[in-house]
Amino acid sequence: MNMWLVRASRWARNPPSMNRVIFGAVVIAICLVLFGIERIWGWPEWLTPNRVPRGRVK
Repeated sequence: MNMWLVRASRWARNPPSMNRVIFGAVVIAICLVLFGIERIWGWPEWLTPNRVPRGRVK
């Protein structure tokens, strides 16, 4: 049986609370805002990791 159908049937019988729905919506909104900021201004250079050469690390 498809696991998504089982999960959907559980949600239909016991829907999540309104606080949990609001929390999920807030998390998705924060992700969309961060994505929009990154698309408009780009990724800062100081957050880009430096390439580490392969081999021994001293």
